Amino acid sequence: MDLSQKDWVEKLQSDTNALILDVRTEDECADGIIPNSINIDIYKGQGFVYKVEELDKTKNYYVYCKAGGRSAQACSIMNQLGFQNTYNLLGGFSQWQGEVVFPEE
Repeated sequence: MDLSQKDWVEKLQSDTNALILDVRTEDECADGIIPNSINIDIYKGQGFVYKVEELDKTKNYYVYCKAGGRSAQACSIMNQLGFQNTYNLLGGFSQWQGEVVFPEE
């Protein structure tokens, strides 16, 4: 499900069963990440699928990338793998106006 930034944030803030998933590359994450997000690079192909399959399917996933394309793809893959609730951030991190932290080196 594609959500605008406003809807994504509102839904995330009221969701007690939420996990944030960043599907960007490690280099892109160096530009900053949304706090408490887990990074699994979608460009890792089958490696991405293996990592995602280790996640808890009962959680609600708020997924983002740089512009919204790869995260939409990730949501689609996750839905095929049996995840019930995946939410794509339209516009991605490039349009993110919320808090940003930098990954620990």
